[in-house]
Amino acid sequence: MTARQVLVVDDEIGIRELLRDILQDEGYQVRLAENAAEARDWRQQMRPDLVLLDIWMPDCDGITLLKEWGSGGQLTMPVVMMSGHGTIDTAVEATRIGAFDFLEKPIALQKLLKTVNAALKHGEQQPRSDVSLLSLGKSAVIKELRQRLEQMANINAPLLLLGAKGCGAEYCARFLQQPETPWLKLTETERLTHAPLEILEQTREGVMFISEVAELNKTEQKGLLLLISRADKYGVKVVCSTTQALNQLAAENQFDEHLLQALSVASLRLPSLQDHPEDIPDLARAIATLMVETNQAAYREFDIAALNALRNAEWPGNLAQLDSAVRNLMQTSLGEKITLADVNRVMEQFELMEQPLPNGNGSEKTTPPFDFDKPLREARDEFERLYFEYHLAQAAGNMSKVAELVQLERTHLYRKLKQLGIKAK
Repeated sequence: MTARQVLVVDDEIGIRELLRDILQDEGYQVRLAENAAEARDWRQQMRPDLVLLDIWMPDCDGITLLKEWGSGGQLTMPVVMMSGHGTIDTAVEATRIGAFDFLEKPIALQKLLKTVNAALKHGEQQPRSDVSLLSLGKSAVIKELRQRLEQMANINAPLLLLGAKGCGAEYCARFLQQPETPWLKLTETERLTHAPLEILEQTREGVMFISEVAELNKTEQKGLLLLISRADKYGVKVVCSTTQALNQLAAENQFDEHLLQALSVASLRLPSLQDHPEDIPDLARAIATLMVETNQAAYREFDIAALNALRNAEWPGNLAQLDSAVRNLMQTSLGEKITLADVNRVMEQFELMEQPLPNGNGSEKTTPPFDFDKPLREARDEFERLYFEYHLAQAAGNMSKVAELVQLERTHLYRKLKQLGIKAK
C-alpha cells in the first residue's frame, strides 16, 4: 500500500523538520514547504492526502492560501491549520472556509497523531480534484456567473443555460448540486416519454441536467414538460442547456411553446472563453493538475510564454477546445516544461484539422469522406465509425473522456463500439 502523503507548510524550519520526523516515524511520506509559494507549487504537482498549514507566514498567511485553494477548486484534501497565536475566532474562520481542524502550538504529540488520523479518514470521503465552476477562474465575469447561479438555485423553476458549444454548461449545472445529493445527466432522453416520474424519483432532492434540450423530439418535449410540472414535489432542480435559438424553433413548430414558456422563467447566458481570457492560465493549470492526479500524464509546468500564447489564442470551441489542447500538450510535449514552441505546434495541428485536405494536384479535396450512394443504414454506420474513432484518438483511448465528449453513458458507449466493430483499448 502506498504511504499517505502529508504536506507540511510552516516558515519555521525547526517545526517543519520536527513534524517531518514524527510523521515519517508513523509511516507517512512527508513534503515540506517553507512558505505559500512552495505550497502552491507542491499542490500543482500532486494532491496530498493531508496538509498541515501554518497560519502566520511572511509571504502569504495560511487563511489566504486556504481561501485561494477553495476558490480555485483545489481544496479537495483535508487541511489542518496550525498557529502559535491561535484564537477561537481564527479557528472558526478556518473551519468555515474549509479547514478540517485547528491545532494550537506547541502541538502535543498525541493530539497531532489523533488529528492527522481523523483528517485522513475524512479525506477518504472527499472527491478528487476536477475541473469545475470553482476552477473556471477568478475574473469578474466568472464571479458574476457564480453569483447569478447562487441566486437562481433558490428559485422553484427550471434553469435554462444559453451559450455557445463548449461554454461549460455542465459545470454550471453541477455547481447547483448540493453535497451528497443525486446528480443525473440525462442521456437516455427516451425515458422522458416513458418514465418521467421515475426520473424524478431517481433524482429526488438532486439535479437533473439535459445538455441540449433542442434535440428532444416532440414526445420527449412533452415528457419534459410533465417532469418540470412535478419537479418541485420531488425537490428536483431541472437544468437544461442549449446552443440554439429556441424561439425560432418554436416559431417553426419544432419546439413546444409551453415547454419554452416553462424554461423561460429562469435563463442565464453563459460567457464564452473570449469573455474572460485572463482566466485561461489558471484553467490550463487546473486541467493539467487533474491529469496528473488521475495518472493521465506526468507533471509538467507551463512556462510564461506558453501561458501567454494560450491566453491570446482564439478558442471557437471554448472550454472544450482548451481542454483538448492542454491534454494534447501534457501528453505529447517532450521537455519537463511546456514551452511556446509546444503551444504553437499543437495550435497548428488544430488549424490543420479544420482545413480541407489537398488532393494530388494541390487543390482542395472535394470528395466526401464516405460514399453518399450507400443505403442510409450503411452510410450511418460508416459515419458513426469515423466519429467514434476520431474521439477515441482525441481522448487517447480514455473511455471516461470519450463518454463525456459524445454524451453517452459508458455502458452504452461500449455497446456501440462493439456494434460498430471498434476495439477500445
